[in-house]
This record gives sequence, C-alpha cells and structure tokens, in this order.
Amino acid sequence: MKHLLISKYLMIVVSFLLAMMLMMLPLPSWANWLRPEWVTMALICWVLIIPERISVGWAFAIGLLLDALTGTVLGEHALALVIIAYFITKFQLRISLFGLLQQFITVFIAVIIYQLCLLCVQGLTGSGFMAWQYWLSSLTSALLWPWMFILLRGFYLGSK
Repeated sequence: MKHLLISKYLMIVVSFLLAMMLMMLPLPSWANWLRPEWVTMALICWVLIIPERISVGWAFAIGLLLDALTGTVLGEHALALVIIAYFITKFQLRISLFGLLQQFITVFIAVIIYQLCLLCVQGLTGSGFMAWQYWLSSLTSALLWPWMFILLRGFYLGSK
C-alpha cells in the first residue's frame, strides 16, 4: 500500500516536471505565442482527478518553482496557480460532470484567468507587455486539454 502511494506521488511530480520542461522548450519565434500553459493544465488535471491530495498547497509550491525556473517575480506564477487551484477545487464536482465541450470552455476560461493574473502582476512591476497574440496560448491549451486529461487520468487509474 505504501509503495503504491509513493509511486502515485512520483507520477504526479514527474508530470509536473515534464510540464515545466515543455514550458522551457525552445520554439521558433512565430510559435512562442502558441505555447500551451502546460503547468496550468497539469494542475487542473490533477485537481480534477484527486482533489483531496492536490490543491492550493501544491499550486503554491509549483508556482514558486515555476517562478524560479522562468526568472519572473517571485510569487507571480504562485499567485495565479493558487487562484486557479482554488476555483477548480471549489467547482471540481461540477466540472467533472461536464461534457467535453464544457470542459474545453472551462479550461479556456481558467487559462485566461491565469494569464490575466500574470498580466496584472507584470503590470504592477512595470514589465507588462500585451499583444493580442498573448491570448493564443489559452486557445492552444484548451485544444490540447482533452488529450492531456485522458493521458494523465489513464496513467493514474492504470497504476492501481
């Protein structure tokens, strides 16, 4: 039983590390705007799959790690991920009953809120720049959402 719990937590940690590596993966300049918010999507997935284990505390720790990794203001990603984790946890039962289109819209809105939080913090620190392409990553995140959710849920349920 203890070995199973350790392997499940290891799977969660590896999925977040993979998401962070995908966030840092170099892309051509034209594709940078299309980069999905991998860490945010992974957080939403895990909060929906196991809300009793993954919630605001994990979001804060992962956000701080992402801040250190990207070299942004300490707490910028942490604040945004905590807000997302809170609302996904609060409405987890409803979201898990949603169909694919409704989950697509929910993830789209959640990523927009995440990006808006980042933009507000960057605006307060004087480093905020926004072009219309900034919002394209929320669309690519929502489009990739079903496959990521199915993949992570399959790995989690398959390890029982």
